[in-house]
Amino acid sequence: MDFHKIVAQAKASVPHPARPAIISCMSILTARRRVAAWVLLLLAAFGAEPMALAAPPAGAAPSTGVHTVFVTSNGWHSSIVIGHGGLPGGLVPEAADFPDARFVEFGWGDAEYYPAKDPGIGMALAAALAPTPSVVHMAGYALAPARRYPTAEVLALELDGAGFGRLVAFIDAAFDRGGQGRVASSGPGLYSDSLFYPALGEFHLFNTCNTWSARALAAAGLALDVKGTHSVEELMEQLRPLAKGREGVTRSPDIQP
Repeated sequence: MDFHKIVAQAKASVPHPARPAIISCMSILTARRRVAAWVLLLLAAFGAEPMALAAPPAGAAPSTGVHTVFVTSNGWHSSIVIGHGGLPGGLVPEAADFPDARFVEFGWGDAEYYPAKDPGIGMALAAALAPTPSVVHMAGYALAPARRYPTAEVLALELDGAGFGRLVAFIDAAFDRGGQGRVASSGPGLYSDSLFYPALGEFHLFNTCNTWSARALAAAGLALDVKGTHSVEELMEQLRPLAKGREGVTRSPDIQP
């Protein structure tokens, strides 16, 4: 079966609405429901499966006490936020790019669409239909997440020291450092206080930014259905019963955590 023919047929079946104001992995997918049927055909033809990230390194630095982490949702995209000062030594050395930050935020997504300023329908379809390279988006800031994103939903989750260490180890393992101790930014981020970095793993319809967030939190010990998590709501509805507090409510998709 010709992949390019499938993509061309999918493009012809999908309307061309204006791109949403936010840059989000799930805005690619939800706005184009008709693509799903073609994707299923494509998966059946080529046998594609979700691509797992590298396993967190064994022997990650131990952490003690209770740690609060935050998960943000703007209705499309999820991010994980942790305290900069709580990072275990030796993990996520790229956080040194944000020396004055109180919080560091991590998101993961398609390497072309996520950073693009003005992506077109072809780029969106490519991100949804076929496995594509990925990037980590990291932001560092002083405001608490709920204050930074007043229209987003922000959940506070408590992790014990071991779970927090595994979460940070998972995030650390998402960076594609090419065997080096630290990787340089691949480009400016979505905000003035954020950057993109090369990442491991491939983005596609069944391995989205929200699947990545679920996998990271499952590594921390939370009981989540990772394989069944593609949209941000599928993630958040599992996290709400586990949350210490719900610090925001998604009212508008105009702000991306």
